[in-house]
Formats: sequence, C-alpha cells, structure tokens
Amino acid sequence: MGLIEELGLKPIINAAGNLTVIGGTTLEKDVIEAMMEASKIFLDMNELHIKAGQYIANLIGVEDAYITSGAGAGIALSVAACIVRDRPDRIGTFPHVDDLRHEVIVQKKHRNLYDYIIEIPGAKIVEIGNDVETTEDDLQNAINDKTCAVMYFVFESREGVLPLDRVIEIAHSHGLPVIVDAAAEVPPRENLKKFYNMGADLILFSAGKDIGAPNDTGIILGRRELIQLCRRLGPHSYEKVDDKTRIYLGRPMKTSKEDILAVVAAVKKYLSINEEERIQKWENKAEYIFSELIKKGIKNINKIYPKGFGHPRPACVPRIEITPPPYSNVDELLRDLREGEPPIYAYDFNGKLYVSPQCLRDGEEKIVAKRLIEILKQK
Repeated sequence: MGLIEELGLKPIINAAGNLTVIGGTTLEKDVIEAMMEASKIFLDMNELHIKAGQYIANLIGVEDAYITSGAGAGIALSVAACIVRDRPDRIGTFPHVDDLRHEVIVQKKHRNLYDYIIEIPGAKIVEIGNDVETTEDDLQNAINDKTCAVMYFVFESREGVLPLDRVIEIAHSHGLPVIVDAAAEVPPRENLKKFYNMGADLILFSAGKDIGAPNDTGIILGRRELIQLCRRLGPHSYEKVDDKTRIYLGRPMKTSKEDILAVVAAVKKYLSINEEERIQKWENKAEYIFSELIKKGIKNINKIYPKGFGHPRPACVPRIEITPPPYSNVDELLRDLREGEPPIYAYDFNGKLYVSPQCLRDGEEKIVAKRLIEILKQK
C-alpha cells in the first residue's frame, strides 16, 4: 500500500489545468533526480541561490534570476525590493514603510484575487483607470514622490488595458521600475524572455505549473540590482546588524535545496522540449473530446481559446466549453465529475463548464469524454 492509499486519497484526472489547488503539475524524471541529489547532501544555501539563479539567467538570457517559494512570494519580495531600492538601510523595517516610496500603481482592469499580496510588505495599491480603459494620462497623473513601482498583470488580451510597452516607457521616464506578473504565461516559452526584452525590471513566473517544478516554487527574472535585493530579503539571509543577527521579510517564504535544484532541472528541461508537439497534443485531445460529444448529440458546446482573467492561464491552451442543459447547473456537473470513479476535476466560469487538455495524460481524454457524455445524457 502506498502513502496515497494509506491516507485514503484518490488520484484525480486533471481536466482543469495547472492549478495550485490540485497540485500544480507532475514531475519529470530529471526533476525528481535533481531533488534526490540535493536530498543526500548539505549545501550553503546562499551560494546555492546565487549560482542557481545565475545558471537559470544564462539559460534564459536575462541578467539575473532568483528562485522563490512561488509566484506569490515573488510579488511580495519584488515589491519590497522596489520600496527599499533607494534605502537599503531600511531593509529590516517592513511593513512599517509609510515614510518611504511605497505606492504601487495597478490598472483597475488588472485587479485580481492575488493583488493583495502587493500590500504584504506595507505597500499601498494605487488603482488607475476604470472598467473600460486605462489611459496614459491616468498613469502619468498617478505617479508622485511616494510611487515605488508599477505592477503589470499579464492577462492579455483585454481591451482597454494600457499596454506594457507604454507602461514601461512612462514608468522609466520617471525612474520607476516595472514588475510584471506572468505567473502562468508559459507556453509560449518565448514569454520567459519576452517581457525582459521589452524592458520590464522584474518578471515573475510560477515554476510549479507548465515549467514542471514542484508546486511551491517560482522564479523572479530581471535586473541584477533588484534581484540582489530580493535575495537579501529572502529566507536564507542572516545579517549582522548592531551585533545582532537579523532575518527579513522573506523568512516565511523558505525554499529547500531540493526545490532549488528541481527548478534548475525543470527550466533546463523546459527549454529543450518540442513546444509545437506539446501544443498539438493538447489540440488533438481537445478535438477528440469535442468530436465525441458532437457525435453523441450533445448540444451547446464549443471549442474556445480563453480571454482575460476568468480562465486558468495560459490562453494558448484550447478549452471545451459546455453550457449546462436546462434544469441543471454547472455546480451539479462539476460535482458529478468529481464524484465519479476516477474523480475528474474541470472548472467553471460564468455558469459554464470548461475542460482543459493541458494536464490530461494520454488516454485520459477518452475517460473524460465518456464521463461527460454519460452525465450530460442524464440531464
């Protein structure tokens, strides 16, 4: 009996995507071997962070990188670094930073359930624009002597959003850094470097989604000066201040040596895979599910490519969209899928059910199609 069975748990079929709440991803052999290698030795964690970050930065083609305990930790550390970039002597005073530059500008159309993390280090969110659009004047007028950074959440495509190239140009004209949250914006793989090449100063990715590292890992890419501050703020920084050892904001955001080496291995693997082939497999699985439902007379279904923040990213993964039949609702459909054998996890948005092929293993698309047909024929 394995531990999963001993704990009374059942493996699920993931038809929702790389979601944190169902484990993020599965690990390839190279990643597991890297973790095993790390598990048998001790390492200087600060040295490991520096060398692992430089290795990843060289692979991707950016100035520097830092491995974190997830993209959320990356938000908190990046904002904190921007707050103290001109006052590194204040690195130990978070969250009491009201007298420093501590305002972070966010477009209203970018507001989301994760943006509260910006405020963890004591920052204040300054919202600009409205539900329709954000203009260049909105950004220009919001910048003042308390602004420490502009935050950009990549939820393209969304009409009315002030585009990143203009955000970077305006922010840099005022000497302000731009932080880009691109947590789940791979594939395409080119995005790992795209936002850096556009001029963004810090770019955040989840390593525990499509990149294939453990669920609790992330990466900050960007300018070395700011990455070094993120590293100082991080969990393995012990510094002598007035003959006393100090730790900083990132102490609760600990990464293990196993996590760090796993991220290195995952990134190395990710940059070598055939991306077109992977995307084609997703297309084929989505098309199989769609065509099977059509053949069985299931109505009100579509194959779509999602837009905006309501769907799990990335937007290049096709989805099957199912409108619940009359006298039914999406919660019932989700429940029926989860209570079957094996459990199937899909997701809902605006009253509709969605199936993503991104995390389906070979053959699971047949199980998903069969179960959907059974459930929908009963409604």
